Amino acid sequence: MDEAHFGQYTDQLAVQMRKGVIVYCVLLVCSGEPMYSSDVIRRLRESELIVVEGTLYPLLNRLARDKLLGYEWRESEQGPPRKYYWLTDDGRSILASLRATYKQLDNSIKMLQKGVL
Repeated sequence: MDEAHFGQYTDQLAVQMRKGVIVYCVLLVCSGEPMYSSDVIRRLRESELIVVEGTLYPLLNRLARDKLLGYEWRESEQGPPRKYYWLTDDGRSILASLRATYKQLDNSIKMLQKGVL
């Protein structure tokens, strides 16, 4: 495989890996106080999980539609009202399940990296 294909291949795999954990990460970010969508993006970027707005907004809407996130519109001093998101009870249950799954997956990967399995 030439270097260009190698780079594209690894980039595509990295994107797929991030997509696989983005819901978990969004639920984690929204598990505390209600979060404005721009704050969700900022927190994800600060964690070096690159997210574009075009990806996040549909995800937030889907999670709200699935009743994992609640939301409300709040007036803003700096423009139009803002939509704030928080975890619902169902969202907390899903987050707990995903947390356990992630922990098991992380442990499995660490064992494989150490050559234990």
